[in-house]
Order: sequence, then C-alpha cells, then structure tokens
Amino acid sequence: LDAASIGFIIIIDRRKDKWSSVKASLSRIAGAFPGNLQLVLVLRPSRFFQRTIADIGIKLHKDDFKMKIVMLNSLSDLHGYVDKSQLTQEFGGSLEYSHSQWIHHRTAIENFALTVKTTAQLLQRFGMELAETELPNDVQSTKDLLTAHTDKHNNLKDELKLALRQGSTLFTCIKDQAAKSENHKLNPDEMENQTTVERLLAQLDETENAFEQFWSTHHLKLEQCLQLRHFEQDFREVKVSLDTLMDSLKGLSDTGDCVARVEHLLKELKALEEKAQSTLEKAQLHAMHGDQLIQSNHYAVDSIRPKCVELRRVCDDFSNEAKKKSDVLSKALHIHMGIEKVNQWCESGIFLLASQAVDKCQSQEGAESALTDIEHFLESAEKNHVTELRNLHKQYEVVLSEDIKGNILKALKRLEDVQEMFEKRHVSLKRLSAKQTRPIQPVAPRPESSPKRPTQKNPTRTSGGQQPLARKLSDNSNSNKQPSETDPNNKKKNIRKTKGGIKILYLTVTWF
Repeated sequence: LDAASIGFIIIIDRRKDKWSSVKASLSRIAGAFPGNLQLVLVLRPSRFFQRTIADIGIKLHKDDFKMKIVMLNSLSDLHGYVDKSQLTQEFGGSLEYSHSQWIHHRTAIENFALTVKTTAQLLQRFGMELAETELPNDVQSTKDLLTAHTDKHNNLKDELKLALRQGSTLFTCIKDQAAKSENHKLNPDEMENQTTVERLLAQLDETENAFEQFWSTHHLKLEQCLQLRHFEQDFREVKVSLDTLMDSLKGLSDTGDCVARVEHLLKELKALEEKAQSTLEKAQLHAMHGDQLIQSNHYAVDSIRPKCVELRRVCDDFSNEAKKKSDVLSKALHIHMGIEKVNQWCESGIFLLASQAVDKCQSQEGAESALTDIEHFLESAEKNHVTELRNLHKQYEVVLSEDIKGNILKALKRLEDVQEMFEKRHVSLKRLSAKQTRPIQPVAPRPESSPKRPTQKNPTRTSGGQQPLARKLSDNSNSNKQPSETDPNNKKKNIRKTKGGIKILYLTVTWF
C-alpha cells in the first residue's frame, strides 16, 4: 500500500514487436491498472515500418488512453528517466531480476494468501458453530458432541499445519535468493515478497492462536459438561438408592410387642444398616467428587453444590433415623424384658402362694417355713431387677409408644397386686408363726335354755370359682361367747366336758 501511494512507472519493451502489441498493452494498462500510474515508458519497435506506425498510432490514440505516455527510441533515452540501478540487465541496468521467478513467487504468494484467507474463514465458521452449540442434557449426547467437535478441530488443525508448511516453504525459497553469493542482496521485489509472506505467516499464526484459545475454552466446557452429566446421572442413581433405603428404614417398626419381635426388628435394622453401608459410602464419595468439580472452577457450580448438600443430608438423615430407631428398639427391648421379668415373677409368686398348703401352715413350724419361702421370693424381686420396670418406665416414657406404655402399666399393676398379696400373706404368716399356744380359759356354763346364736360364717373370697390368690387369717372364736350345742356350725369334736361339767371351747383356725 505504501508503494501504491507513491505511484508507479511502467516500462513497455516492444523493440522487437509490432504496434498492435503496443496498443494492446496500453489498452490493458489503461483499463485495469490498480495503482497510481504516473508514467508509461514505451520502447517503440525498432523496425522502421513498425516504428512509423507506432508514432502515428500513439498520436491518434493518445487521448483514448488517458495516461502520460512517452515513446522512447533507445535504452539511452530510458536511462534519462530511470536510474540504471533500478533497471535490469536487459535494459542496460545493474538490477538482478528474473521475471519468471518473480511470477512464480508472486503466484505462490497469492495462492498462500488465498489459503490463509480460506483457513481463517473455516476457523471463523467453526468458531461460530461452537459458540452457538447448546450443551446436551445426557451423557451419550454430550459424548457424541465432544467427539464430533474434536474431529472437526483436528481436521482444521491439519489444514492449519498444511498452510503453515506452505508458507514456510515459500518463505525459505525467497530467502534462498540471498544465499546465492555472499554479496547478493535481495532486490526490492524479493524484499517485498519476503515481507508479504512473513505477514501472511504472522496472520496465520495469530488466527491459529486465537482459534486454539477459543477451542481450549470450548473443549473444557464440553468436558465439564460431560463431567456434569456423569455427576447428575450418578446422583440420580444414588438418590434413588438412598430414598429406597429411607423408605425401608421408615417402614421398619420400632414398637415390637414382645422380646422376640423386638430382637427380630433389631436384626432387621442391623441388616439394613449393613446393606446401606455401601450406598452411603458411594453417596459420600460422590459428594466429594462434586466438591472436586467445584474446586476445579466448574461452570455449573450452582447446580453441583446443592446436589452435594442433598446427598450429605440424606446420608445424615438415614444415619440419624437408624440410630434413633435402634435406640428406641433397644429401650423397647429393655422394657419388654422388664415386662417379661415382672410377668414371670408374678406367675411364680402366684404359683408359690397357691402351692402353700393350708394344713401345713396350721402349725408354728409350717407357718415359719412358708414365711421363709415368702421372704426369699420377695428378695428375689430385687435380685432379678423386677422393680427396674418402674425406673425404665419413667426413663423412657417420652420415646415409648402408647401400646408399650399400656403394657407397662398392666405389668406394674399386676406387680403391685402380687406384691400386695405377698404383703398380706407375709403379715398373716408372721402373726401365725409368732402366736404361741393359748391357755385354756374356763367358760361359765350357760343354761341349756339360753337363746341359740348361730356362728357367723366367713365367706371365702374367690373369683370365678378359681383358687383364691390370697388367704387371710381370721379367728372365728370369741372367748366371751359360748357356742350353742345346737348350732350346726359347731363341731362336736371341738367341745369337750370336764369332770365338773365345765364346757371347754378350743380355738380353731380357718383360711378364707
């Protein structure tokens, strides 16, 4: 462009040619020369006839060409317009110039320039395609897109390498002109060609660098997109597994109705926790993977972080719920074991009370033996932690279900009833064992005609015809009362007469 602004001088050598060729050259120059044309120097044909025609023709058509034309007869006339250093040897100058070589180089340069332009356009179109590409929503589509874009990039990369190789080869050919001899220097045309090739190579290099930067950013985004899709896919799978585990955990009852049932539930809970361990570990590792993506400046941080939080939350919820359920089941197990202890102790106590024969307790020795059995059995309540159920009820009341609370209250009520029975039996046997043989008391005789008083019958406390759970000791006799002989409840064997005719009433003991 700098040279074009200064202007050009064209030399047309037609010394061995005709006027027709001179006219054709001038017409072409006049119609298509792109630069600032200052002067056209024409070496006219050397033959007399053609020179004459040229002189006449130039006069006739000078105005048609609309440019300054000078007709020269010889090289000496040319040297008056152009310095010899700017002329080649065929024009009597010293400039080393090969027109065929210049054309060869110029053609190669123009082809290279076209290659650079075409390559830049390909890169630009591909860049626009990448910029307008929407990221897929699944793993396979992302993989396909990444593969397609990578293949296109590699093909364009090959085109760039080919263009760079072409430009480098051309640049080497131009520089080789200076290596012909030590004193040889590149002429202005060769210098210009070298500069042009250098500029095109620099342009191609800049285009390649810009494209590679853009591709690097796009490729990273595609890879991060693939990472994100994998993360989302794994997240969905892990989340489904965690939700299934949570549903199984919530469906596991924590209110067994007996020791065996609670033990079975604890085994199921333990099996579920063992089964969930691998899923929980996988979820934690997946959350850690999400943290790594965030730390690597992933573009989808706002999508990854909530999923990491959700995974850790569900894992914590499962662990906390499992721990809570295990705690409740363990407490329920203690409660049911306490209820069983109470029930077993109560059944054993009832059996003990029922097994104490009435006739054996009539004597002081038998009463003391029964009393010892009662005391030992009452002591066994403490040894077997039977009364611990009350403490467990107070300690676990908040977490227990209403059904278990009801069972506890029933067991405690039964325990109180049995303890009350034992207390009453204990008091009775204590009184009986401490009672000494009473002396015979004389009773004043009553006239036979005294009003008859029936002996009060003591009802027996039973329930539904069953064996009574407790028996009370009672004295049916009254030292101040004389039984009537006609009273059907009096037993004759208890009434004896002394020699003086005095009636003696023996104390009788009955159980009811």
